[in-house]
Amino acid sequence: MQRLHTACLGELAPTVKTPCYRREALRPGILHFGLGAFHRAHQALYTDDAIVAGGGDWGIIGVSLRSPAVARQLMPQDCLYSVLGEDGNRCELRVVGSVLRVLVAPEDPAAVVGAIADPAIRVLTLTITEKGYALAADGRSLDRDDPAIRRDLSDPENPSSAIGLLALGLRHRVATGGAPLTLLSCDNLTGNSGLLRGVLTDYLDSSFPDVLHWLESAAAFPCSMVDRIVPAMTAEQKQRQSVLLGALDEAAVRTEPFSQWIIEDEFAAGRPDWEAAGVHLVGDIRPYEDIKLRLLNASHSAIAYCGLLA
Repeated sequence: MQRLHTACLGELAPTVKTPCYRREALRPGILHFGLGAFHRAHQALYTDDAIVAGGGDWGIIGVSLRSPAVARQLMPQDCLYSVLGEDGNRCELRVVGSVLRVLVAPEDPAAVVGAIADPAIRVLTLTITEKGYALAADGRSLDRDDPAIRRDLSDPENPSSAIGLLALGLRHRVATGGAPLTLLSCDNLTGNSGLLRGVLTDYLDSSFPDVLHWLESAAAFPCSMVDRIVPAMTAEQKQRQSVLLGALDEAAVRTEPFSQWIIEDEFAAGRPDWEAAGVHLVGDIRPYEDIKLRLLNASHSAIAYCGLLA
């Protein structure tokens, strides 16, 4: 079975949905930290639909913060991959084309810093898990005792943490004109982008304080809420999905049909037509966070506790 790539799109199974825009003409406008399965089944898919609906140069450059594994999966496939959405009643397989390139931070941190500084990048999104924000015990400020943060603050020109890379990239962005930027957290943290702003401010205050004025005047930090179940891919599922696709896909992801993304409508330099893809743009994320915590998460916990007692 041939491996998924651009030249074989016309040979895939007839039921497979493929990108219907001129992918070779698409330019990057989004930089994403944490190019895991969840991002590929969620934000990248929404962006793929938004490009179809509204056009624009909103291709994604993905950043892998640790392992080169995702780059090795995607780059030989022209960064194409398939998403299988299925439950007991339906099954939909599609190829997503919104990811254009993958950078591996430990192998080429300068390329990551350069991408953050690039004025063509207008939105920077993150799925780096709660740990990636290096939050202190108060849940708001920067944990200066975190080993990676402590190391980065001692040598801020050579960072390895997500926060350190962001700070250095923003310093270069300011030095090359200071184009506005939206920083959008997609992690499951209450007030996620507000927390990102807080730890970045703390870090910059100790490393590059000259960037703080730009952060206040030219950066936006809209909070968001995401919801979609994306199970880990097994070798058996990858083989099954490749057969359904008609090509070997080393970056395949499988998910439930349900998906939700709610974002505060506060952007510094434009955004994709995410509304056309089903994203809800709102003035205040907090009521939606309450709904998810109290109705979804609380009910799941209650079912688990009843099950434990039983």
